[in-house]
Amino acid sequence: MTSTHAELAKRHRAVLPEWLALYYDEPIDVERGEGRHVWDAEGNRYLDFFGGILTTMTAHALPEVTAAVSEQAGKVLHTSTLYLNRPMVELAERVAELSGIDDPRVFFTTSGTEANDTALLLATGYRGSNQVLALRNSYHGRSFSSMAVTGNRTWSPTSLSPVQTAYVHGSRRRGTPLAGLPDEEFTAACVADLEDVLGQLHGNVACLIAEPIQGVGGFAVPPDGLFAQFKEVLDRHGILWISDEVQTGWGRTGEHFWGWQAHDAAGPPDIVTFAKGIGNGLSIGGVIARAEVMNSVRANSISTFGGSPITAAGALANLDHLIANDLQGNAARIGAVLRGELDGAVGRIPAVAEVRGKGLMIGIELVHTDGTPAPELAGEVLEEARRGGVLIGKGGLDGNVLRIAPPLSLTEQEAREGARILLAALEKAGQR
Repeated sequence: MTSTHAELAKRHRAVLPEWLALYYDEPIDVERGEGRHVWDAEGNRYLDFFGGILTTMTAHALPEVTAAVSEQAGKVLHTSTLYLNRPMVELAERVAELSGIDDPRVFFTTSGTEANDTALLLATGYRGSNQVLALRNSYHGRSFSSMAVTGNRTWSPTSLSPVQTAYVHGSRRRGTPLAGLPDEEFTAACVADLEDVLGQLHGNVACLIAEPIQGVGGFAVPPDGLFAQFKEVLDRHGILWISDEVQTGWGRTGEHFWGWQAHDAAGPPDIVTFAKGIGNGLSIGGVIARAEVMNSVRANSISTFGGSPITAAGALANLDHLIANDLQGNAARIGAVLRGELDGAVGRIPAVAEVRGKGLMIGIELVHTDGTPAPELAGEVLEEARRGGVLIGKGGLDGNVLRIAPPLSLTEQEAREGARILLAALEKAGQR
């Protein structure tokens, strides 16, 4: 590692928390980006297949976003929600129109964590209950309340909790008693588990919070329609459904604009949370809820930074670009190309247990020859891919799943180039 990166890494460790993770044995300083590529401070160029944790949704340095932010910055950066804010109102109108929620209201936050906090506040207040259902292997943020509904030990540092959480099966299969079940049987088993868990609680449960595809959990994908069957059970008890779309929203799965739409037979969620991709790197998140639920808060409230003029202007430009260029359709088309390349690793590279996901949200689960999780191998592939010129992520309950999520404007050539580098990294790491 040359002095540029080494010195910055040393300074990072001297002033930032030890628990603030850095990728790579030799951490890199990403200095600039364009399209689907980024460059580090030493001039190395990479295909970005992780998008700053699924956040660079359209492209790096998208001219429309840059122009919108620059124009708004020349007017006013900040006012707060105590004043009318035209960019925020216009963005809220667009999000509400696209939401699929009945009579929607939109509240903006600064992150997905804060969005999930707000959703939990709405649900528990509306239902008058602190009992919450969440999925095993889930992740919903790093705040006190969002960690309280996180079913992944790697990201949950405390057992203290402001809510009583009960965890149900729903997405993760490998390593569970439900592994190997076909979709229909898996769904039936999960619904039975939900009914059983509800039978052990004190009646008035507030909500179920669930990711349509588990992000940090390693892109674990439930069968289509599973949450629709969950909703039938929830509706009988008056329990709200919160769909955490922080990673699945805005067309990333290709087949739908929202992840919950693969589970819509019983109607839409009561609450949807979002963040990451809508801002393309700007700090913005939010909550969409039925008016009855959103307006149930019986106290004054504001958001100092949520929906600020500059982030709302940039997010609106980003959303307009996404729709105008059918990046959801591109995610479906190019995601199929990328999956087609990567699927060939199953059965050919022994460490690859499964390739899964939808659109441009793809996970590769790695195991040892005895079938046990191989997190150290995932780390080696991460390093080898970087050396080859591709940045990816990792996740899963055991940290043994590679996470691949490029900007939705990825081209076919870039998909094939990235797949070639990833397959070479898998083969090389698997030989060690």
